[in-house]
Amino acid sequence: MRKEGRRPGPPGPYALLPWLLMGLGSFSNLFQGETPNPWIGGIGLLAFNSLYVSVVFRGFVKEKRESPVSYVLLGAMAAITFGLAIGYGGSWLLFFPLLSLACGTILRHRWLAAGLLGLAVAACLIAVWRDDSTSTPWTLGYGTFISGAVTAAILTLSETVMELRSTRQELARTAVEKERLRFSRDLHDLLGHTLSVIVVKSEAARRLAPRDMDAALSQVADIESVGRQALTEIREAVTGYREGSLATELDRARSALTAAGIEPSVRRSGPPLAPQTEALLGWVVREAVTNVVRHSTATTCAFVVEGTSGRVRLTVTDDGRTPAAPPAPGIGGTGLKGLTERLAVAGGSLEAGPGPAGGFVVTAELPADAPGAPQGGAAGDG
Repeated sequence: MRKEGRRPGPPGPYALLPWLLMGLGSFSNLFQGETPNPWIGGIGLLAFNSLYVSVVFRGFVKEKRESPVSYVLLGAMAAITFGLAIGYGGSWLLFFPLLSLACGTILRHRWLAAGLLGLAVAACLIAVWRDDSTSTPWTLGYGTFISGAVTAAILTLSETVMELRSTRQELARTAVEKERLRFSRDLHDLLGHTLSVIVVKSEAARRLAPRDMDAALSQVADIESVGRQALTEIREAVTGYREGSLATELDRARSALTAAGIEPSVRRSGPPLAPQTEALLGWVVREAVTNVVRHSTATTCAFVVEGTSGRVRLTVTDDGRTPAAPPAPGIGGTGLKGLTERLAVAGGSLEAGPGPAGGFVVTAELPADAPGAPQGGAAGDG
């Protein structure tokens, strides 16, 4: 299998070291004895090269680049550059482009513009005053300015590219986390609801078996049907294409509640709903039924769907025993918390708490055409 080529990274400090070869003319003058006070020139050349290497390497580390030490080193480079250029002229003036390049690795924004303009003007003036430059004054000034500007632009662009790559990796990680959350919610909800229905129908089959074998077998057939449907839904949840239907969930709710000895009632009014809205309300029905079957002593459970052209409301009311410490509106177990988050994303709301006449009431409101209903269900246990 062919390996994917590595993506090129930003330039490193070693890419700027070959520019030190611009100082070979000064070294040649020292070596051939054409420079007066060669010891001063030699020490200056060694100090400049050492400072240049240090500054360039610091410029590629943000913390070091912004350290006061970097500005001190850059100032020392400037002092040596001006001293050697004024004292020797000629090929020593080429240290100005090198100083500008070092400034491009350290300075940013207004400081960079001011520094490069100042160095370019100074290089031109000193070249005119010395009148022995190896290149024309304006060429030296232009080279001084452009070397620092290009260096700063390349490094800034490289830093931006690295930040974009880091951001893309973070977005990919976030997408993976969201997908894991979606799958965990789906799986938790599907298993919680399905197992609750299976337990209820198994208990009904056990009660009916001694006196009505046909009714017991009907419950067993329902258990098989529920299990097969759960397998299908889990496969769909894995691929992320599961869409709930409010009518389907209401039919399942009737079957599960009847098997548990709870009398269901359903009343619907209003125009047809968007698929996203139907899917979200289907999750609310599923979660509410799971809670009624598992946690209450209800004998009746009513589902009321009221819709207009703009909003739709689903109310699930049972007459079970109210908990001693009822949850706050919109807050409940894991399932209700997940549903509250999902409905909020779609512009809706969820409230759950004791009803004014006893029992427990779950109320969900959504736009009739809820946009972008996220895939995945609420968690399973309210």
